[in-house]
Amino acid sequence: MSEKEDPIKMHKDANNIMESGKYEEARELFLRTAELYRKKQNYFDATTMLYKAGECSFALKEYEKGIEYFTQSAELSFDKGYDRFGVSALDYARDCHKALGNTKEVEELTKKIKEVKEKLESSF
Repeated sequence: MSEKEDPIKMHKDANNIMESGKYEEARELFLRTAELYRKKQNYFDATTMLYKAGECSFALKEYEKGIEYFTQSAELSFDKGYDRFGVSALDYARDCHKALGNTKEVEELTKKIKEVKEKLESSF
């Protein structure tokens, strides 16, 4: 693009595209937007865009891609202290593994989610 890309406009556009059911197009825009947010050190919105890319992949039944994007969202969330959001991303990654029949990964994620939730509850 010759004009400067505006991540806020792209964020809104991606949401609208997703709502219209064009998941592949929305996913690509969410991923580009995540990268722009990350470059601007807006990590919360970057994690949100990765999460939304995962949701698009889940809707398309592209569970491996969903796992990839939800995992990236969770890792960035935990790295930046957005633990509750990270748990939500791990939960969705677990749903992707369930859809693929990956029993071992489902068990591992269930354990990790439980550990993080216990840690969050003990910090109050």
